[in-house]
Amino acid sequence: QVQLVESGGGLVQAGGSLRLSCAASGRTFSSYTMGWFRQAPGKEREYVASITWRTDSTRYADSVKGRFTISRDNAKNTAYLQMNSVKPEDTAVYYCAADLYGLGYTMTQPYESWGQGTQVTVSS
Repeated sequence: QVQLVESGGGLVQAGGSLRLSCAASGRTFSSYTMGWFRQAPGKEREYVASITWRTDSTRYADSVKGRFTISRDNAKNTAYLQMNSVKPEDTAVYYCAADLYGLGYTMTQPYESWGQGTQVTVSS
């Protein structure tokens, strides 16, 4: 397993931008499919985006498609989530997750490593 640490969360106005980072430990980061999930108060954790290992194929939830961009830098063992045109409904704790040789699943269960989460609050 890898250890994951998110950063970059904070308070942002609606329509603004924020970039989240997920730093991973270990030497096999390039073998992990990385995912971003979020959880709002009183709601279940939901899929946001993923980027696969080897091909860097990306997938997005419909709610963020066209506004968020997931990327990775294997040389820095870091995954990113660029959030543009944010909305109040994007307010949540954002978690990154890693799935060894994963296919970019949208469910939480295949991901074996999780970060501690970073709070994103969007004001209207």
